[in-house]
Amino acid sequence: MKYGYFDDARREYVITTPKTPLPWINYLGNEDFFSLISNTCGGYSFYKDAKLLRLTRYRYNNVPADTNGRYYFIKHGDTVWNPAWQPVKTRLDQYECRHGLGYSVFRSSKDGIAAKLTAFVPLGRACEVNQLVLSNQTDAIQELTLTSYVEFCFWNAVDDASNFQRNLSIGEAEVCGSDIYHKTEYRERRSHYAYYTVNQDIDGFDTSRDAFLGVYGSVERPKAVWEGTASNSIASGGAVIGSHHLKITLAPGESKSFIFLLGYAQNPQDDKWEALGVIKKDRAKAVKAEFATDGQVEEALNQLKQYWDRLLSAYSVESADDKLNRMVNIWNQYQCMVTFNMSRSASYYESGTGRGMGFRDSCQDLLGFVHLIPERARQRILDIAATQLEDGSAYHQYQPLTKKGNSDIGGGFNDDPLWLIAAVAAYLKETGDFTILEEPVDFNNDHTKAEPLIEHLKRSFDYTLTHLGPHKLPLIGRADWK
Repeated sequence: MKYGYFDDARREYVITTPKTPLPWINYLGNEDFFSLISNTCGGYSFYKDAKLLRLTRYRYNNVPADTNGRYYFIKHGDTVWNPAWQPVKTRLDQYECRHGLGYSVFRSSKDGIAAKLTAFVPLGRACEVNQLVLSNQTDAIQELTLTSYVEFCFWNAVDDASNFQRNLSIGEAEVCGSDIYHKTEYRERRSHYAYYTVNQDIDGFDTSRDAFLGVYGSVERPKAVWEGTASNSIASGGAVIGSHHLKITLAPGESKSFIFLLGYAQNPQDDKWEALGVIKKDRAKAVKAEFATDGQVEEALNQLKQYWDRLLSAYSVESADDKLNRMVNIWNQYQCMVTFNMSRSASYYESGTGRGMGFRDSCQDLLGFVHLIPERARQRILDIAATQLEDGSAYHQYQPLTKKGNSDIGGGFNDDPLWLIAAVAAYLKETGDFTILEEPVDFNNDHTKAEPLIEHLKRSFDYTLTHLGPHKLPLIGRADWK
């Protein structure tokens, strides 16, 4: 069975049915804010670190598959459907998902109502933009309700999934107009918060999952959606969600656009509050103002596409084989940039809760993207080297937020140090920047033990030579060599 095709002119992969064998996902984000989005709008978002700053929940290995995402419920008469099919899974009259470079576009229709949902993470901003355009393709006035939904994670994805005795009593939310703020633990020990907004006046909201779903309810059939009304719930404990409820009237041929933002903001520790118990929202409001109109969204999306134009123009091939051209010029380089950003720490299969950034993985990944972003490759090398231990061995992983070695995993993967040599060699060949060898770099993130990078490379080599087995071959240690 055929599920889609490559559109080389647009540099997109087009999925023509939501019923793919497994969720087919795209990666959004290039700097600090990242989202995973599947062809049915499943996935999650995080800021810098999928474990320590997770914004939304995702349920791995769950049934039904690909559970939780950014969902938009459209109620039209007695029918409820979603632009990307999940979670209601109503049979659609038309469906298409286009995964592009850093963005995804969904087009669908049901009973004369068409939906176009565009999702991307703009350059330089810690948010995901979802622009939903609804169009009336009939010759009669149509009345609809639109209900948005995300489920917030309590920041630490591991603790969120296990510490229920505590977590079920700490959830907090705040609502100001069309803006929903997730502020769990903001009062006690955090200075950051998440927000979920829409650029329209709303007819109701929910921030309590229990109120939204109803007793024994589910995200496939939420009480608030099927009853056509929100309860204006303010979460105090339990699970915190963000849901906007909008009543929409569309004249024949009319289209209306709704811009939703899911974002992260952080305040200085000494400037957290507007008033007692009211978080300071200046940073979130400033970002919302940048994406308040369709023109602003279109400009931000164009800037993202231009960014990828510049990156991919650094290296290209022309051959008689279209498939070779496609993979080398577009998708292989795109995948290399995704692995630079996440180094396998977050995906549909990898929960992001334990791995962090791999020492070996990140060094290997660098071989594929150093020609695209040499400046960022340089910094990645220094970050990796700073987790190396004084004897030349290394932590197998490090957390991208703290850039410190993952003590839970530890070291003893004896090929790790050698990959640092390979990564630096690739960087030198590409850039000719030998000054990096004299750059002071910490051992084990300890500034008092900093040595030039060249010393790190020497200790990497010496560690291998001094850790040999009875046959004078390098010891493997805890893991396979690649």
